[in-house]
Amino acid sequence: YLTNVRTAAAGAVAARWLARRDARSVGVLGAGVQAKLQLEALRLVRDLDRALVWARDPGKAKAFAARAGAELGLEIAVAPSPEDLVQGCDIVVTTTPSTSPLIRGDWLRPGQHVTAMGSDAEHKNELAPDVIAGTRYVCDRQSQTAALGELHHAIAAGAVPADATFPELGQVIAGQAPGRTSDRDITVCDLTGTGAQDTAIATLAARRARARGAGTTFPS
Repeated sequence: YLTNVRTAAAGAVAARWLARRDARSVGVLGAGVQAKLQLEALRLVRDLDRALVWARDPGKAKAFAARAGAELGLEIAVAPSPEDLVQGCDIVVTTTPSTSPLIRGDWLRPGQHVTAMGSDAEHKNELAPDVIAGTRYVCDRQSQTAALGELHHAIAAGAVPADATFPELGQVIAGQAPGRTSDRDITVCDLTGTGAQDTAIATLAARRARARGAGTTFPS
């Protein structure tokens, strides 16, 4: 549960710093637990008014749209394809275990933001190499995304030089590297998850548990 929550929080942080401020629509690839949590978290950083969802199983996508839409009070429609979803949203979030690309670079339009978080192992892949090569790419940890994330596949395909350097999300937040520089930038954030995030949310959970009287069960 904590891993799911911190993953959604990381997605919201990425959108806060990289998506256009006036972004109002979001598309989610995937219809599982993380898809719903991403929508919940994104609403903390952007004033969303509609959402699209796509899943390989149309029945699951339809059920997700009805259930999550009612729980979140958000209009959610089912997109017939990943391309239709991408072309209809300001923010796109990938939450699948796909092993082949779901998004192509020529589908993207100026001003969009994509957060990819399904690729956390070297065989997983949600973005085509040209997505990485043709956008303003940011990652959570380059040494990790180059081995496990979307960057790994772009390098393997020759779309990105192996020695290229990209800004990390923490550097963007700290003002040490640029993120979005204009409303026409297409931004991509490649999130594979970091140990620091796990440590942070575990620390928060322990602190809140102690505050509720569970201090004796948690070591200092």
